[in-house]
Amino acid sequence: MIQFTPPGSGCSVIFGKNVTAATPGSAQGLYLIVCDIEAARSELIGRGVEISEVFHDANGVYAGTDEPFLFGRRRVSGLDPERRSYRSFASFRDPDGNGWLFQEITVRLPGRVNTDGTAVTSSTALAAALRRAAAAHGEHEKRTGQPDPNWPDWYADYIVRERTGQQLPS
Repeated sequence: MIQFTPPGSGCSVIFGKNVTAATPGSAQGLYLIVCDIEAARSELIGRGVEISEVFHDANGVYAGTDEPFLFGRRRVSGLDPERRSYRSFASFRDPDGNGWLFQEITVRLPGRVNTDGTAVTSSTALAAALRRAAAAHGEHEKRTGQPDPNWPDWYADYIVRERTGQQLPS
């Protein structure tokens, strides 16, 4: 048996024999939350795991009628067009046939995260946060019409607010 706790997570997943009385392959629609779905998907592919393309829902809510299930909606290829949290997915099966979903969450909804939890625990997560901050900062500079010499402070504020579910700077 192995217990896996993602960095910074308060939750764990246990893998092993005789962990449950459930029939192997009977668990479907198990979620693993990631901050960068493309990086997470690439990592699994690099380890030889067969995984779906990234998809989102045609109605912009939740996706898919094919297994593993996200009930009642139609999958559309690619990332959510606005790259909103909770909206992009990729699915795969473990060796027992259980169905898993990566769900990308870059910004937690208010109240869903401890406001002291601003730590970024991997270089992948930090790079993704910096890319999002850079894109938002570019829009900020367009709005102000001038370069921002204090961009490091702006990036830091953006990342902390994003991670704690606060309103993002504009």
